[in-house]
Amino acid sequence: MISTLATRIAGVMGFLAVAAGAVASHGLKDLLAQNGTAAIWEKAVFYHFIHAVMLFVLADRKPFPAVAWWSFLIGIFLFSGSLYLLAITNAHWLGAVTPIGGVSFLFGWAWLIFKPAREDTRPTD
Repeated sequence: MISTLATRIAGVMGFLAVAAGAVASHGLKDLLAQNGTAAIWEKAVFYHFIHAVMLFVLADRKPFPAVAWWSFLIGIFLFSGSLYLLAITNAHWLGAVTPIGGVSFLFGWAWLIFKPAREDTRPTD
């Protein structure tokens, strides 16, 4: 993936995370209160935003850590997306999708631990 495209997608994800937080506090406040799902929405925004920032950080790394980057993007859609839908619709079956997104996040983090994108090439003393 080209760094510019990865950065733009990361920017879109960050924008959407901020927008989701704003929409909830202004436009969906009553619905989320009625459903009792405001905390679910907040959790979705929190994980969405953290991983949007990670997309941005990873977009510029050389070599590009594609597996981790895609894992985080998929996690945003599955984890946060299912929680957003659950909060709005109160359809509890959507909670079954959420752990798949969580595993995607975990896989991305594990990839960064066990398959670092680059070796430290600084000369030693």
